[in-house]
Amino acid sequence: GVLEQGETTVAVKVLNLVHRGALKSFASECEALKNIRHRNVVKVLSACSGFNHRGDDFKALIYEFMANGSLEEWLHPTQNIGDTNEKPRSLTFSQRLNIAIDVAMALDYLHHHCQTTIVHCDLKPSNVLLNDDMVGHVGDFGLVRFLHKTTSGNHSSSTGVKGTI
Repeated sequence: GVLEQGETTVAVKVLNLVHRGALKSFASECEALKNIRHRNVVKVLSACSGFNHRGDDFKALIYEFMANGSLEEWLHPTQNIGDTNEKPRSLTFSQRLNIAIDVAMALDYLHHHCQTTIVHCDLKPSNVLLNDDMVGHVGDFGLVRFLHKTTSGNHSSSTGVKGTI
C-alpha cells in the first residue's frame, strides 16, 4: 500500500482470524514491537483493529516496506516459466555475511538490550526481510515469547521455549 502523507510505500499484513491462534499472534506481535527500535528489526508503523464491511473482526499491521523481499526468495529463487527478462536472484558471499551479521545484531538486541528479553521462536529465511540496500530486518513476531530477567544476572530461565534445555 501507499500512505497518502508522503506517498510512503508500506507493507500491510492482514491477519486471517479464522486460523487458530491468529488473534493471539496479533496481540503478541503488537506487544513485542510496540517499544522496539532497532535498525535490523522490521518497523511497525501502525496497527488496525476493527470490523470490516460484513461486520467481521478485522486486524492488520502496517510495516515499512522491504523492497527486496525475504531472504527465502534470495536463497531459494523460483523463476516463473516464460519470465526470461528477470535476472535470477543470487547473493554474494559478502552479502550473505552482512545479512547474517544484521540478523545476529537484531537477536542480540532482542535477547540482551530490551527491558524484557524477547525470543523470536520462528526465525527462518522467510522472516528475514531485505530493504533497498540489502540490509536484513527480522520480522514476523507472531510466536514471540517474553522472558523476564532474573535478579542474579548470571543465568536466565527459558522454561517452555522451544529449542531450549
